[in-house]
Amino acid sequence: MKSLLLFCLSLILAVSLCAQEECPCCSETNRQFDFWVGDWLVLDSAGTKLGENKIIKIEGGCILSENWKGAMGGTGSSYNYYDRSDSTWNQLWIDNSGNILKLKGQFQSGQMVMKSELQKGSRLDWYYNQNEKLLQTAFLGIYLRKE
Repeated sequence: MKSLLLFCLSLILAVSLCAQEECPCCSETNRQFDFWVGDWLVLDSAGTKLGENKIIKIEGGCILSENWKGAMGGTGSSYNYYDRSDSTWNQLWIDNSGNILKLKGQFQSGQMVMKSELQKGSRLDWYYNQNEKLLQTAFLGIYLRKE
């Protein structure tokens, strides 16, 4: 009887571990930045169009891929991911001018906050305001979801 019980418990544990590995980036922590996913029109505080941004999940939901098109012709892309080894969110941004920005941070108090360790003073905050608009504080961009 004990052998049968141990066998059943082992089988349940093995199935549970396999199920967790089928979606390694589906945890609540890995979904903290999902509010940024979508097609966005980006405006400044005066309502002038700054550009458009498309954020999609790739690699089984492990990466948020950003594709920016500025109103003045600039483009850029970033990969955003949660690093389990140090419990941080990370972004690697590269644009068509060769500018690179590496950010690291955490989701805290309903906001995604990332800072650059190399470029002191560089900080980006993403959050929703009362009007359900996503704000990205770097250039005070107001993100309006495209329909």
